[in-house]
Amino acid sequence: MHNDTFTICGLFMEPVSEFKSKSGLKRIFSAFLYSIDGFKSAWKHEHAFRQEVSLFVVGTIIALVLRISAFEKLMLIGVLMLILIVELINSSIEAVVDRVSLERHPLSKNAKDFGSAAVLLTCLLAAGAWGVVLFNRFY
Repeated sequence: MHNDTFTICGLFMEPVSEFKSKSGLKRIFSAFLYSIDGFKSAWKHEHAFRQEVSLFVVGTIIALVLRISAFEKLMLIGVLMLILIVELINSSIEAVVDRVSLERHPLSKNAKDFGSAAVLLTCLLAAGAWGVVLFNRFY
């Protein structure tokens, strides 16, 4: 049995973290504020995130101006947003690895490389989606 597990009326209960979120509307509002903090931190500390936001803004404008279906616009903007999402997850992995230890370790390298590979695959997906839509539109 896990050392931090305790029993109440025969049920196994895990201790609740003091950082566990609140409930109801207060939780939703707090989550929104934490998300804003995450965006601010990513913008301030992650050069790749700033580059990808720039790509997202330019790409969104282009997608909205193109004479393509609403679904195609959504797909083009969506794959650009997916790059931002995966970049944020990658940055989270890197932050946790660095928090645990700054020493070089093969497992730390793997974790960071896996996150980077996920970003690369997402960029390739976005490039493919844009290529297909633009090819169909102009040829």
